[in-house]
Amino acid sequence: MNKLTKILTTFGGLLLVGLPLFAQGGPRGGNGAPAGAACPVCAATPAATQPLTLEETKWLLFLREEEKLARDVYLNLYDKWKLIVFSNIAQSEQRHFDAVGVLLARYGVADPASDKPGVFVNPDLQKLYDNLIRDGQASALAALQAGATIEKHDIQDLMQAISATNKADLERVYRNLLSGSLSHLEAFESHLEVLGVTP
Repeated sequence: MNKLTKILTTFGGLLLVGLPLFAQGGPRGGNGAPAGAACPVCAATPAATQPLTLEETKWLLFLREEEKLARDVYLNLYDKWKLIVFSNIAQSEQRHFDAVGVLLARYGVADPASDKPGVFVNPDLQKLYDNLIRDGQASALAALQAGATIEKHDIQDLMQAISATNKADLERVYRNLLSGSLSHLEAFESHLEVLGVTP
């Protein structure tokens, strides 16, 4: 019996259980690490001294909801498939969400994030959330692919947000979040590679 056969079982299609990789949150570590592992991406620096530009405000609001989207999707997919990678990365996304919240408070920007899971002010993020949940409910494999999709979106958006600011505190937090998203993407892609799927 080969390794892949050992880690696959059928539960109405492809359902992954009993795989040590999933218990660890990812074969390559990073922020797919086990629950309780240190998250290096949540640092926020003290005291704003200059107001935000309109572009900076736009990105700050967007990223707050984008981090919520990632957390909400991963919690939903964990409930569906019980893959530990989703639970672990959702905890990291909560810390990312909190870090952006610190920046909102520092600059006196009203928080757009709803307390309700899966509810977003930004219509593009609402549509993305709905599509990801629909796709991720189809199979455990599709759920892992949805996770990779989220992180690719995050990476692209964070790079744009970094290029749109010259404020050290914003850039520091965004670069830390970018590092986290790269680690999350690596974790999801590693799980997909184990299954013989090219991310």
